[in-house]
This record gives sequence, structure tokens and C-alpha cells, in this order.
Amino acid sequence: MIGLLVASGAVPDTFPLTETEVAHYAEQGFLAVGRLTSAAEVESLQAVYDWLFSDAPVAEDDRIALSGDRLPQILNPDHYAPELRATEAWRTATAMAVQLLGPETVPTGMHAIRKAPGTDVETPWHQDEAYWDPARAHHALSVWMPLQPATRENGCMEFQPGSHALPVLEHRLIDAASQGLELVDPSAVTDPVACPLPAGGATFHDARTLHYTGPNLSDAPRRALIFSFACPSEPLDEPRDYPWQRSDAPPCPTAPDPSTEGSPR
Repeated sequence: MIGLLVASGAVPDTFPLTETEVAHYAEQGFLAVGRLTSAAEVESLQAVYDWLFSDAPVAEDDRIALSGDRLPQILNPDHYAPELRATEAWRTATAMAVQLLGPETVPTGMHAIRKAPGTDVETPWHQDEAYWDPARAHHALSVWMPLQPATRENGCMEFQPGSHALPVLEHRLIDAASQGLELVDPSAVTDPVACPLPAGGATFHDARTLHYTGPNLSDAPRRALIFSFACPSEPLDEPRDYPWQRSDAPPCPTAPDPSTEGSPR
């Protein structure tokens, strides 16, 4: 495996997010931050990321795509490159997630998404919780970190402010062969906010926040590494019904796992 440059040092004693940033996340359901890690670590992460999508011995169950072979993703990249959990990026994201969710926050997964250059593939508007267990109440977020500048041209994240306050809306499969979901009625998206980022920056978003990424019209791949965090979920008195969920679908990469939830994995 390609060696990963691991930054030294622990999470600083001071909170990495300001009170204003924490309040913005609570109000809007998302937050963009300019830096999780150093430029040197980003360069090293790029090499590991490219290895994962080329030569790494990734199990078939950990290779998925949005639909068919479009928008390839790797689940559990830290199983193949465990150094990913020793990086400054991981430590900083973890500290920020605890600030946003609370002291019971635990990591619930990691995955990588590669959007090829010159592709028309969009990740349609959706809520992450639409993939999850409808019998439980969730309190969770995802951290999306690009390994090159993320722009409107190559598919940066876009969010609908305040949509985390909505219930889980009706979704459907993107197509019959798809593992991906899309919002049925896009009228809830009224004033989307695009979040361009430098390499090594990140967005944080709530599990119910509506979000989207556009096609990659640039001449370079758009690499994104995603960290997921959650507080222990609670069973609902009346389970909801998500008829769009496929019984044969693999586990959602951002979903809290009820069998291990409440302990790091």
C-alpha cells in the first residue's frame, strides 16, 4: 500500500468551531469550514485515495455505485488504509462533530466517492436519512472533504438551508437498477446554497438536510472523502414507512449501524 503521511499531534484543547459556526449549523443544517488539515496531508491523501480506486484489494461488497457503474464509491476505505483514522483531518472532523452533535457522538463510517472528469452524472437532491432505518430516530451528520478544490464546475456540495427541520420527504430510486435515491418533489428546494471549498476544507450536514452535487465538467477527477458521525439512535413508538428502500440494497455508507451503534467502529 502507498504510505500515508500522518500528521502528528492531538486534537487541540480549544474547540475548533466558534460559537457562531455552531449556531449557523443549528439554524441552517449545514456548515462549510475552510480547513480540516494541511496541504501536505491532502497531497498524501490524494495518493492513498487514488490507490484505493485503482490497485487496492477492496472487497466487492465495499464497491458500490450510484447507478450501474456510474459514480463509483468505496465503503470502509479505512479498512484498507487504517492510517486514515490517524490523520489530522480525521481528528479535526471528529472534534467538530462532537461540538455539533454532543458528547455521545461516535464515528459510524467512512466512504470515498470519485466523480470522473467530464461526466454528466449528478448526485440528485436527497436526504441521507431516507436510506436509513425508519423505525429509529436519528441524530447524525456527515462530513464531506474534497481532496482538490471543489467548485460548481466539478460538483461541489449544495444545500437547502433549514431543510434539516423537515420530516423525511418522499424519495424514489433514481432508476430500476439504482442503489441511489432522489427527491420525488423538488419544490422543497427553493434557495440552494453552493459551497465551494479549498482542498482539505469540508462541509458538515445534518442527516435530513437536502443536498446535491452537480456533474464534474472539469478535466480532473473530483475526489471526496466522507466521514459519518452519530449519537445513539432511539426506537420510535410508531415506525415510519419508506417504500422506496430496496430490500436487497447494501448498507448505506452513512447509516448508523444499530448492531454497533453507541461504540466506535
